[in-house]
Amino acid sequence: MSEKLRASYDAIVIGGGPGGSTAAATIASQGRSVLLLEKTAFPRFHIGESLLPYVAGLLDRMGLLEKFSENGYVPKRGAEFTDTAGDFWQVDFTTQGPGRHHQTFQVERAHFDNALLEHAREAGADVLIPATVDEVVFEDGRAVGVRYRYKGKPYEIRSTYVVDASGRSGKISHAFGLRRSVDQLRMVAAYRHYTGLDEDVNPGRLGDIQIGNHSEGWVWAIPIRDDTISIGTVMRKETFRQGDREEIFEDHRNRIPRIVERLKGTEALTEVSVETDYCYLSNQVTGPGWFMVGDAGCFVDPIFSSGVFLAMVTGRTAGRKVLEAIENPSLEDAARDAYESFYKTGYDTYFRLIHAFYEFDFDLGKYHDQLPETIERRDMALMLSGDFWSRGNALAEHLRKESRWEVFEPFEPSYGCPVYPELEAASRAEAGS
Repeated sequence: MSEKLRASYDAIVIGGGPGGSTAAATIASQGRSVLLLEKTAFPRFHIGESLLPYVAGLLDRMGLLEKFSENGYVPKRGAEFTDTAGDFWQVDFTTQGPGRHHQTFQVERAHFDNALLEHAREAGADVLIPATVDEVVFEDGRAVGVRYRYKGKPYEIRSTYVVDASGRSGKISHAFGLRRSVDQLRMVAAYRHYTGLDEDVNPGRLGDIQIGNHSEGWVWAIPIRDDTISIGTVMRKETFRQGDREEIFEDHRNRIPRIVERLKGTEALTEVSVETDYCYLSNQVTGPGWFMVGDAGCFVDPIFSSGVFLAMVTGRTAGRKVLEAIENPSLEDAARDAYESFYKTGYDTYFRLIHAFYEFDFDLGKYHDQLPETIERRDMALMLSGDFWSRGNALAEHLRKESRWEVFEPFEPSYGCPVYPELEAASRAEAGS
């Protein structure tokens, strides 16, 4: 297939996950040439099955919501937070208020990611799978293409821009040593899927995610099909090193009685898998000829299911900035600066929410109880839905005042919701910010 490709492209996108596919579709839909290189054959397994309501809003803006709503995904209308005593509190997405999507999806990522990749192909992107990118090619400090392998043969191909959506492999961040860990948030996840799910025994609401907290970490329960549920246990590295992965997984899972109750009648469908290298960031996410998207630049604890949303929204924004710079090369520096501010603002807000969760013993309810009365339940519901760029959200503003939770070097914030800009502007005006 390589011999059928163009000699050069307007953009090369490394990685076919939600961020890379969204970036590729954004650029290709405007008639620009795009090559997307993905190292793993699709469809492929990926953890991170629960989506935020703002993903539904983003899919709507992309013209994909109706199509994706027909894919049979489990509807998600809220989140339950529960503890070792069986106490719980519910976040209902209708609390966001009118004008926003109050329902999103729990998805099997193999299917969801493949559908986004097909959208990029339909938009006009050339897609090469499996193609392993060995390195980004730089000349005089500027990214000018990539070297990759396809069917055992090496190739080099040129482009005006490179979008690094390579996830945790982080081609550019590793090449330049840009990535650093956020040690306070370094965790390990052990997880598996169960089959035989019967939601009639679910003590909570059909389809919703459950998040359980205990003294050593937290547990997720996410239904991804009518009969299948994903269970994950997240803990600090030192806790995980203390014993057998399956024993630790079962011990932590069994600490949350409402999740145990939901699992009645199920049996393990997969072995216990492990994810490490939680929580890292890059202080630089763009440079001459290149943009990082999603996990290629930062990864934050998945407790509030932000990963797919952050990947897609940064992918879409990076794609738009590439288009601006191609149309008018003199605007490249401004486009890059605007993108870096946008990227960091969203991730900074979310990092702070995670810090609050950790600092209050993995208990969002405990954090919520000590917030000022001026912060309403609507602010929390919006934050948990993806409202990371708002100046009209009192909780977001409160989080941004905590200097101890700063993770990036000082930067100029970029406010204005990428999904509901009109509603965010109205709330900002109402808040007088």
